[in-house]
Amino acid sequence: MTARSIAQRLVQIKRPAHLVWNPVSGQIIQSLPPTRAANGLPGDLNRQGRVCVQIRVLGSVEEPFTESKLDGLDDILAWLDSWEVPRRWPAGPPLPYPHSVAAQGSRRLWAGGGHFGNSQVPGTSEGDPGPIDVDRIVGGHAADLGVPRPREEMESRENGRPAEAVNATER
Repeated sequence: MTARSIAQRLVQIKRPAHLVWNPVSGQIIQSLPPTRAANGLPGDLNRQGRVCVQIRVLGSVEEPFTESKLDGLDDILAWLDSWEVPRRWPAGPPLPYPHSVAAQGSRRLWAGGGHFGNSQVPGTSEGDPGPIDVDRIVGGHAADLGVPRPREEMESRENGRPAEAVNATER
């Protein structure tokens, strides 16, 4: 299958994505402009935010696409940057399949924008993309989950000692 054939099929079944990407070949097919809502998400989620870009990636939930070549990723990221899509993965890495099917997407995280796997979108029942390495996509800015800091780190900050020193001494 090619990105073009998948993009054509999604249009035929009235579920077009903005982009369809084959990370191994680097083929990228644009079906819609980002100013037009795609139709791959449930309810009104296709239209939330200033821009809600949907990208379908050729891959498998069993073999994460981030374990292979990511040809074309730089072009996609530059395009998303031009639309001011934040380079972060707010929900953290997607769960492996089949656990990802039961994942409950957070509307709060979704509202903040960034990158999400289909399984992380509120109201979806999809299991993709599986356990991808989100750092390979967004460059180390994967998640800011608001997880409480360890007590030692918080105490060191209160005492004026930088957190890096605490981490270095704990290793």
